[in-house]
Amino acid sequence: MTEPSDVELAVRLLRETPTHENRPAEQLARWAETALAFGDELADRDEPDPPVRVTEADGGRRDGEVLLAEYHARRGVVTVYRDSLALLRQVAVRHGWDADVPALALRDAAVAHELVHHRLHHGAGRELNRRLGHTAARLGPFRVPGHVAGADELVAHRFAHRRSGLGKSPLLLTAALAASLRAGD
Repeated sequence: MTEPSDVELAVRLLRETPTHENRPAEQLARWAETALAFGDELADRDEPDPPVRVTEADGGRRDGEVLLAEYHARRGVVTVYRDSLALLRQVAVRHGWDADVPALALRDAAVAHELVHHRLHHGAGRELNRRLGHTAARLGPFRVPGHVAGADELVAHRFAHRRSGLGKSPLLLTAALAASLRAGD
C-alpha cells in the first residue's frame, strides 16, 4: 500500500479543522501546498533558531490529546514529553518504520516543530497569511485578510521534517498516531 503524500495528508488535516469542513478540495489543496512550501522555505533560510532551553518531562497525554512538546515563549523553554515520544515511537515500530523514525530524530523534530511556531508568531506568520490569500470578509473594495486555521501546523510539520532527519513525514506520523488513538491502542 502506498503512503499518502504530504499534500494529501495536509488536506485531510485541514478538512478535519473546524471552519474548513465544507471548503472545496481545490482550495484546501492550494492552502496545503502553500503551507508546505513555506515550511520548506523556512527550513532553508539561514536564520538562527531562537535561544531556548530544552527540558524533558512526562505528562504529554492529556484529556485524549497527545502533546509531543510545547513551547513556553515567556520562559524561552521547549518541554519535550518523553511519554508521548515513546508512544509515537511505538506506533512507528508497529508500522515497520523503526529505522526511519529514530528516537533522537523524533525528539529533534518535536523541538524544531515548536521553534517554528516561535518564528511564525514573530513575523513569519504574516507572510504565511499573505501567501495563503484567505479573505475573512469583504466590504466593497476592502478586504479583510483571514487566518487559515491549521496552516501553521502544516508549516511546523514540514519544517520539523526538513530539520530533523526523520525518514517519515511528521504528517504521516501524526496520522498514524491519531489512527492508533482512535483504535484505542
